[in-house]
Amino acid sequence: MLPKTNVELNLCRGAEASGSLEPDSTGHVWPLETLEMTRALGRMLAKQLPNGAILLLSGPLGAGKTSFVQGLAEGLGITEPITSPTFALAQHYPQGTPQLVHLDLYRLEQPASADELFLQEEEEARAAGALMAVEWPERLGLDLPEAWCLNLRHHDKGRLAQLTLPRKAST
Repeated sequence: MLPKTNVELNLCRGAEASGSLEPDSTGHVWPLETLEMTRALGRMLAKQLPNGAILLLSGPLGAGKTSFVQGLAEGLGITEPITSPTFALAQHYPQGTPQLVHLDLYRLEQPASADELFLQEEEEARAAGALMAVEWPERLGLDLPEAWCLNLRHHDKGRLAQLTLPRKAST
């Protein structure tokens, strides 16, 4: 379970990134001024999400979903470049600890198609104990109460990220 206390990350890794990443008072909302801060949130959550978690990433185009997954992958120890699997639909990164399965359902307009792909990939991810990150989960027709949900949206001059815990864990 994610802590509800303030989490500080030193982002002084490059000339353009400095400052700290602190959640709001609930511990589940973060203002993200830069894409590096979005990646830093991914790195932080990679260390806190349980193995085998499903993470649904919603938000408009350009909100930072793929940048977040890049940070998530870094946090899992994945060194290969992470790109959006918009055309491939799914990418597997077996060298992570845990492994990462990255889905992008943007091109699947029919819920039945999105559901079929998701269920196929979920079976493989569960068998491997992989973390599963799903972009454009609103394409799904499935109810996933066990999923973690991260909503990224444009806010002021940056972005705002809001994490919703699984319904099973929060009841």
